[in-house]
Amino acid sequence: MAGTGNPYFSTDTTAALRASEIGADVLLKATKVDGIYDSDPKKNPKAKRFTQLSYIDALRLRLQVMDSTAFSLCMDNNVPIVVFDMFKKGNLKRVALGEKIGTLVTDK
Repeated sequence: MAGTGNPYFSTDTTAALRASEIGADVLLKATKVDGIYDSDPKKNPKAKRFTQLSYIDALRLRLQVMDSTAFSLCMDNNVPIVVFDMFKKGNLKRVALGEKIGTLVTDK
């Protein structure tokens, strides 16, 4: 995914914008970690991984996996987000088939 070329728009915000524009069923956020944590799991071995989270909680907790604009766009347009580890073999297929992996961000 590329950016929009506009200042203040990250690639996450661009993905949220495009997902909203096309009426996507879900935004898949493929990343280096297996979901969203309450703190950086590489720095904090006791970091807690969320299996599901609301948009509001993601914004309130200022979780760093995506920027707040991306979370807000998805919330405003009711686009669920799945954050998952793109480096684990088979994960893209698993998430595409609807398996519950990573963290799901929705209205709750």
